[in-house]
This record gives sequence, structure tokens and C-alpha cells, in this order.
Amino acid sequence: MPVADTQPARLPAAGGKTGYYEFKPYNVGRWIIWSLFALLLLVAPLVFTSSLAHTMLSQMGIAIIVCLSYNMLLGQGGMLSFGHAVHSGLGSFLAIHTLNLVSAGTLPLPVSLVPVAGGLAGLAFALLLGWVTTKKAATPFAMITLGIGELVWASSLMFPEFFGGEGGISGNRVTGSKPFGVTFGPQIQLYYLIAIYTFVCTAAMYAFTRTPLGRMINAVRDNPERVEFVGYNTQMVRFLVFCISAFFAGISGGLAALNFEIVTSEVVSGPRSGAYLLFTFLGGATFFFGPIIGAVLMVLAFVLLSELTKAWLLYLGLVFLFMVMYAPGGIASLIMMNVRVAAFGRLRDLWVSYLALAATALITLLGAAGMIEMVYHLKLNPALGPELQFLGTTLNAHGVDSWFGCAFVMLSGLGLFELTRRQFVRQWGEIQEYIEKETRRRESQP
Repeated sequence: MPVADTQPARLPAAGGKTGYYEFKPYNVGRWIIWSLFALLLLVAPLVFTSSLAHTMLSQMGIAIIVCLSYNMLLGQGGMLSFGHAVHSGLGSFLAIHTLNLVSAGTLPLPVSLVPVAGGLAGLAFALLLGWVTTKKAATPFAMITLGIGELVWASSLMFPEFFGGEGGISGNRVTGSKPFGVTFGPQIQLYYLIAIYTFVCTAAMYAFTRTPLGRMINAVRDNPERVEFVGYNTQMVRFLVFCISAFFAGISGGLAALNFEIVTSEVVSGPRSGAYLLFTFLGGATFFFGPIIGAVLMVLAFVLLSELTKAWLLYLGLVFLFMVMYAPGGIASLIMMNVRVAAFGRLRDLWVSYLALAATALITLLGAAGMIEMVYHLKLNPALGPELQFLGTTLNAHGVDSWFGCAFVMLSGLGLFELTRRQFVRQWGEIQEYIEKETRRRESQP
């Protein structure tokens, strides 16, 4: 059997010159990941069939787009924005106005394209506000976006003709043409529309990271002086990325307008921008898939955790605090560090330590949660008496026994967690030394 020639083939090129081409192998892993992502979006509503699950899945798709668009600024460009909700929120308002025009019969536009109108609205406002915003970087940029965000939020209460005042603006997505009988009335039909937008927007934003502009914004983030020295306008690079990010944020806002069929001034508020920042950071702003994890966590926190306890914002703040202290790269960084360990066959050595860390952390959390719930019960529900139900047990907020028991559980768990953590740090250091030695050995081999 003849052996294939591994040299690049020589072909005649235009102008009589000799050209070369070579075959580049497909990135099979990338095809598998994207296929699994599409399959997950397709199968998810068939596995989780309840109406609550369909609603949450729809919100997750919307959150994925907006968190990825925010990460174009934060993770890829190093631009800390406190006003990203301006673009997603204004996209929502323009989308709901567009939907009402479609309902009135004055605009012959399919409902499925209404989110594109939201994206164009986000892009238009970015073109209007972005040049001033991107004149500065770092802290000045963050302060400018904060000021613009507060300005737009205040304007939403001053111009009820456009923003609808405190009641907002409502619409009806079951309108316009109905191709193939799709009305977008059932939640599952709207979910699949959101899933299509999620997949396309995610793929487009990933493709952007491979473009020269996507590489250049990374350079502007890392060393803007050198970028200026080689002849690039760093403000123009930031401005272009700012506009592209706003376009995708507007699309997410348009999808949200279709999903909820009402838009209020809350969508352009500071807390909404803060939520995008917090969960993008928790997911991992330094990795492309990190904001996807953050978006899922955001919906779970807003929908499920808020139903379980009134102190959910306190728990969320504590999680954010510990992530900043111990895992500033977010959940994605923890995943990638363990993938590296697994690639060298040492992950199995850490399972016992991980189980011990999880168990001791859970004990600490239970003790702290008991005290937090008693404090909230005393402050928010004094008329219901001192007793409350917590994880199947009865706690007395006025009793010394309950406070002592919760404090004892928390402190015991904290002490055990610290002992386990120190052992884990030593074990982790030994594994990292092994990986470094193994890497040098492999590199030294011919």
C-alpha cells in the first residue's frame, strides 16, 4: 500500500507563480462539542417537560446570550461595564414596540424576527453612546457606563410615552403570520425559537473570538500601549467591540420581550447590570464557556433559590465573596484546572479530598444557614412566632439551644473544612510538581 505524501502539493497560481496549499485537519473535538450543544438545546424540553422547566430553559437561553455578550467586554476586552443592561433593556423596549406594531397590522414583520429589531436597537444606541463611553478604559470606562446606566434608568420614569411608566409596556406574541401553524403561544414553541437564537448567537460570538478584531481586543486588554505603538487605534477597537456586544445584548432583550410579553423600567436598572457582571464572573470571564455556566446559575438563583428562602441574595453574596477569595477565575477555571490534572491521570487521587471538602463545606453551610434563617424570621415574620421550619427540623429563634446548635455545627464544619483544605493544598501542590516534571520530560524527548 503506497504511503501518502505528507509534503504540501504544488499548484500553479494566477500570474504564472507557484502556489502552495496544505490540508488542515478538522478539529473533531470542536465539532463534537458544538453538536452536543445543539443536541442539548434540542432535547432539554423533551426531558424536562413541566411548564416551569420550559420557562426556565427559555430564560437560560436568553441569559446565555446576554452573559456572553457582556463577556465580550469584560473577559475579552477587559472593559468593566456597569451599564450593560442599557443595551439589552432598550432592545427589549424597541422589540415590544415592534411587536405592538405587528399586532396593529402596520408592520408586516414575522414575530420570529422581532428579536433582530431588538438587536438593531441595541446597536443603534451603542453607536450613539459608545464613542463617548470608549474614550476611556479601566476605571473611567466603568464610571461612564455606570453614569449612562443611571441616566437611562431615570429617563425610563420620565418618559412614559416610550417606557410605559411604572407599569411598563405589554404586548401579545401570538400575532402576525403563523407559518406551519407556529403561533408562539405554547411555551415550548417559543423555547425552540430562543434555542435557535441561542445557538446562532453563541456560534457567532465564538467565531468573533477567532477574527482579527477578536484577537486585537485581547491585545488591547493586555497591553494597550503596545497596540498603539504598532499603529492601531485602541479606542476604535473598543468602540467596535462595544457595538457588537450591544447588538447581541439587544437580541437577548428582544427575546425576553417575547418571553414575558411585558417590559418595565427594571430591565435597564443598575441591579440588572450588576447581575450580568456577578454571574459572568462566577461562571468564569476568562473562558468562553464560563458565561454559559454563569447564565444557568443566574436563572437558577432568580427562579428557584428565591423561592426557597428570602435570604437568597445574602447567600448569593457569600458565594460571590468566596469565589473572589479562592477561585477568582470562576467555575470555568476550576473545571479547566481539573481537566489538566485528568489529562495526566492524577484526578483519581483527588476524589477523596473533594468529597471531604464538599462534606465539611456542607456542614458549615447548614450551621450558617440556620442562623441566617432565624435572623430573617425574626426581622420579617415576627407575627408568626419564634418557631420556624428549617430542612425538616423546628428551630426556635428565641431559644438559646437553637442558636448554640447552629453555631456549634458551623464552627465544627469550619474547623474540619480548614483541616481538609490544608491537606488538599499539600496534595494539590504535589500533583502540580509531578505535572511540571512530566511536562519537562515530554518536552525533552526527541
